[in-house]
Amino acid sequence: MLNKSIILIFALSFVSFSSCTFTKKAWDTTSDAWENANLFAYTDDIALGKQVSEEIAKDPSQYPVLPENSNKEIYSYLNSLRDVILNSGQIKYKDEFEWKLHIIKDDKTLNAFATPGGYIYVYTGLIRFLDSEDQLLGVLGHEMAHADKRHSTRQLSKSLGVALLLDAVLGERDAIEQILGALVSLTFSRGHETEADEFSVNYLCPSPYNAAGSAGFFQKMEGQQQPPEFLSTHPNPANRVQTINNLASSMSCGGTRTNKEKYEQMKKLL
Repeated sequence: MLNKSIILIFALSFVSFSSCTFTKKAWDTTSDAWENANLFAYTDDIALGKQVSEEIAKDPSQYPVLPENSNKEIYSYLNSLRDVILNSGQIKYKDEFEWKLHIIKDDKTLNAFATPGGYIYVYTGLIRFLDSEDQLLGVLGHEMAHADKRHSTRQLSKSLGVALLLDAVLGERDAIEQILGALVSLTFSRGHETEADEFSVNYLCPSPYNAAGSAGFFQKMEGQQQPPEFLSTHPNPANRVQTINNLASSMSCGGTRTNKEKYEQMKKLL
């Protein structure tokens, strides 16, 4: 196994010599160069996601994941929705990332998140809260975009530091626990949130579904006293609804499917 210091030196050297734009702004964390830089290869996202997923599995009291073998019908249903996004032709790491979906049994929490490497976690509270398949698809698309665009490792590099992420990639337990806690409540930048919103539309536009499903989610969230952890306060939710609807219209997305009745039936399985 490579020494962590050697990996860090190599990573910093790679950034310094591979991008003139980034080098000029160096470690200016307010710059677009920093936001769009990633010191890690996509294979590191895979390794980190695996470590975090294993840590979640070790803590059923905090993350009570429903076992798939005794909840086959609801897992099959949610996996079919996930596959709508995976089959959109726009997931860059479709074959490289895991894209394993897990349901966390917590009816009080309106949340979902995707780890680096594509491990997807959806809380039963969010599933129960939403009204239709297109709304859940919008949320799944948003979270999967964060993973596929590798926003998490970019944001975690900025908020927690490169050294801690390297510790986690190398399997150090304390670092993995810190990253897991940060992932559940991770606040992305305005640019990353906007990009995830846009791709939630892009993924659904070729499908029979309403491509602006995530707009329905944001509309439902207006006025909620306890919004989900992953709902960033920027951009403003009302503005996001308008932007998402405008994008679906400008792309001439013709899908209208919502499947409200089927969705209500599936919620009864929880």
